[in-house]
Amino acid sequence: MERTTCAVVGGGPAGMVLGLLLARAGIDVTVLEKHNDFLRDFRGDTVHASTVRLIDELGLGREFRKLPQSRLEVVGLPTPSGMQVIGDLKRLRPPYNYIAMVPQWDFLDLLADAGKQEPTFTLRMNTEVTGVLRDGGKITGVRYRTAEGDEGELHADLVVACDGRHSLLRREAGLKPQNFPVPIDVWWFRIPKPYDAVGSVQFQVKPKEFLLRLDRGDYWQGAYIGPKGRDAELRGEGVERFRQRIAALAPDVTAEQLATIESMDDVKVLDVQLDRLHKWHVDGMLCIGDAAHAMSPIGGVGINLAVQDAVATATLLAEKLKAGHVRPADLAKVRRRRWLPMLAIQGLQRMMHSQLIEPVMRGDRDTYPKPVATLMKRIPALRVVPAYVVAIGPRPEHAPAFARRSN
Repeated sequence: MERTTCAVVGGGPAGMVLGLLLARAGIDVTVLEKHNDFLRDFRGDTVHASTVRLIDELGLGREFRKLPQSRLEVVGLPTPSGMQVIGDLKRLRPPYNYIAMVPQWDFLDLLADAGKQEPTFTLRMNTEVTGVLRDGGKITGVRYRTAEGDEGELHADLVVACDGRHSLLRREAGLKPQNFPVPIDVWWFRIPKPYDAVGSVQFQVKPKEFLLRLDRGDYWQGAYIGPKGRDAELRGEGVERFRQRIAALAPDVTAEQLATIESMDDVKVLDVQLDRLHKWHVDGMLCIGDAAHAMSPIGGVGINLAVQDAVATATLLAEKLKAGHVRPADLAKVRRRRWLPMLAIQGLQRMMHSQLIEPVMRGDRDTYPKPVATLMKRIPALRVVPAYVVAIGPRPEHAPAFARRSN
């Protein structure tokens, strides 16, 4: 019978950080990831300042800084009249006064390599979880299927669901999230980028649509942001009309560059959700990250929150796992510790949706929180507040002592 102490389902940032931390505590941990690698274009690339600090605490800072990356040093509001800067990250205490833009596959590979140095860490790629195992009312493991079609069971003292906003495990456990209205969806694509183009992030806004571009070296990862529920309409219009939309938002992009979007198959939709579970656990299983609270892409904070959840989980549960028993009351402590930070960030995102995004999606012009922008312009010192909220976040977590290493 296959067995592990902790089965972590999902090899994203939360799952990989949790797996590494638990392994450094000497706990037998298995991370199951359904894909054969981490190399997928359309993932967030933000590594926030509190996560950079965590990486240093784990002794991975030197290798992390060798990864291809750029820095974000301001927080801005995209508006039809241009980007309005409201946060200055340079006012934060160095060296954690920036957001690193790092291809997520490189970040995950770094964590995987660190995990493989620990004798109790196992990463199983090409392994898709298909259900849960139960003993009475308790979840005792997971069922899985490999890419070759082999099926099996992995028994565990604890299962942690890090399988994202469409979490299968959450559904299997009967946990139902509270959903909040969201005004946008995101359509991801890529186009070549001239090497002389500058800027790690570019943002353009027109009534009813946004365009975000992330610098990936020789190409832009593009995100077309439009009203929610328009995927069928955009695909029905065809690829040429989609290229025209991008050209209108970004006049610097040439027809030759846009021609690399050969069909609408090259455009991937992200169904943006904003939700949260009020209970993050059942006996034998815990949800963290997007499985517990799906975030809007506003601010790119979802990854940071998920990583902080993972650190809190390892900090609170490592000793219980080593002792061989984790009670539901122990799992509830993770939710209590992370509830207010999540609530605060979701509250800010909902405010941004109503005050900024929804007016743009309606076609209103020059609608943004002008009093905020004016205040930040008149008193630049106040720009440290939005910078801290976005880059560090409420209640940032530190690596537990058992996981720390020197750089």
